[in-house]
Amino acid sequence: MRKLLIFFLFLSPVTGVLAQNVQLHYDAGKGRGYMTSTVEMFKPDKYGSTFFFIDMDYGSVPDVKGVSLAYWEIARGLKFWDAPVAFHTEYNGGFGQWSAGDAKGAYQINDAFLNGVEYSINAQDFSKGLTLQAMHKYIQGKHDFAWQLTGVWYVHMLKSKLSFTGFADFWREDMLFGDETTKFVFLTEPQLWYNFNPHFSVGGEVEGALNFAGQKGFKVNPTLGLKYTL
Repeated sequence: MRKLLIFFLFLSPVTGVLAQNVQLHYDAGKGRGYMTSTVEMFKPDKYGSTFFFIDMDYGSVPDVKGVSLAYWEIARGLKFWDAPVAFHTEYNGGFGQWSAGDAKGAYQINDAFLNGVEYSINAQDFSKGLTLQAMHKYIQGKHDFAWQLTGVWYVHMLKSKLSFTGFADFWREDMLFGDETTKFVFLTEPQLWYNFNPHFSVGGEVEGALNFAGQKGFKVNPTLGLKYTL
C-alpha cells in the first residue's frame, strides 16, 4: 500500500504545492501478478496540511472480478507555529474479498486511529527532506493501546527528472499465523520515478514487508508503475 510516500514530493518544483496524482502499478512479486491503482491528494493550508490516498487491487484474488481489495488512509498535520513539529492524526481502514472454490466472502481491514507528533526537515530548495512520526495506534477490535513509528523521505535528482521517495512503518500488532502469534509488523515501500514532465512519470516501487497482509516473515515484492499528476 502507498502511504505518505510522496508527501514531500508535492512540495517540489516537479508538482507544485497543491497536487493530486493517479498511479497504476503492476505487482510483479512471486505468486502475485495483479494491478493496483492509487489516488492521492495533498493540500497544505495555514494550519498544516491534509493528505489522503485510496488503493484498490484488481485480480489479487482468483475468481474475484473487479476490485478485490480497497484501502484508504487520511491524515492531518496540524500546527499554529513555524517550528518543524506538528500534531499528527490519521485514520486507516478498508475491506477485501476472498474466494476458496465455490465459497466466497468478504473481510474488513481493522479500522485504525493514530495520533501523535511529527518532525520534518527539508532542504531550502525542497530537493530532499525527511519526516519522522511517533504515534499512539488504536486498532479497533484488536488493540486499545499500540504504537507506530514512521519515516517518510524524498530526494529529487538530475534537475528533478529523477525522484526517490518512500516510507517505512514499524508498529505493534498481534498477527496470527497458524499456532504462532507475531508481535510486530514492518512495511517499507521505496519508489523510484523518472519524471518526463511535471505530469507524467514512470517507475515503480519495491515493497518490503514483515508479518504483513497474511504473510509470515519478510517478503519483497517489486512493482512497475505509471503516474499522472493532475
